[in-house]
Amino acid sequence: MIEQDILIIGSGIAGMSAAQYASRAGRSVTIMEGLAPGGQTMFIDMIENYPGLEEPIGGYDLAVKFQTQAERFGAKIAYATVTALKKEGDFFYAQTSGETYKAKAVILATGAQHRHLGVEGEMEYAGKGVSYCGTCDGPFFRGKRILVVGGGDTALTDAIFLSKLSEHVTIIHRKDRFRGQDNLVRQVERNQNIEIVMNHTLQKIVGDGNKVTSTVLKDLIEDREYNREFDAVFIFVGMLPQTGLLDKSLLDADGYAQTNERMETKLAGLYAAGDVRDTVFRQLVTAASDGAVAAHCSSEYIDELEGMEYV
Repeated sequence: MIEQDILIIGSGIAGMSAAQYASRAGRSVTIMEGLAPGGQTMFIDMIENYPGLEEPIGGYDLAVKFQTQAERFGAKIAYATVTALKKEGDFFYAQTSGETYKAKAVILATGAQHRHLGVEGEMEYAGKGVSYCGTCDGPFFRGKRILVVGGGDTALTDAIFLSKLSEHVTIIHRKDRFRGQDNLVRQVERNQNIEIVMNHTLQKIVGDGNKVTSTVLKDLIEDREYNREFDAVFIFVGMLPQTGLLDKSLLDADGYAQTNERMETKLAGLYAAGDVRDTVFRQLVTAASDGAVAAHCSSEYIDELEGMEYV
């Protein structure tokens, strides 16, 4: 059994920020990561709005900086997936396939994954023209006909990225206006490589068995369906919080971890930070802030457990 003061589950910006602050405060910290450090940050092409950076930076590069900083202060990374989390007495126990981790406090920073539309052909052509990450798969469709589905920040950001690879990008949204940030909306509206089609939904994805060839779209105003040819479909219709380790009593109606401003859940010693929690704004800078707050408050919680609280 491996023991540490604070166990952080997830290595995105929130998790790495928490690790840095907790380690710097003198706590022993282990970050649990099932795949690779960085979380969703690894799939962002360029980040231009992170405070203090004069020039845009790639998501991978920023993630590496966060990891290096956390490790420099003493945080350790364990590459394993936590399959079960329970609390017994004053301690938490996290189970992986090969090890049990014991901690006085846990920070859940598992983030969220892309939501699927559930339309016919989506699963059949996943990886064959259907994608949920523009920076990951966009280069495969350079110069091709690309459909982007969604109206939030991610859809707009990836449409802009894809427009650098192809002059034939179409973005459809089921509403009459986008819900993304005004700055992103303006960039999309003035981008000559992006066609905007509002009040439309994707009904079906069609292919030849090996790749996407076309789609069936629905015009919600005219209440009609029609076929349109595309080589790739990029879907950005929301996220699914990764809260499978938590009891439903700790979640809100949408499945996000419920916290207060101290990142505390209803279970003492358990904190949540970043995209996995209920929050009004999901950005890298807010994830970093969440992580810092969670680290600070979890450290105070441990002081209380040990009778060392500052009064």
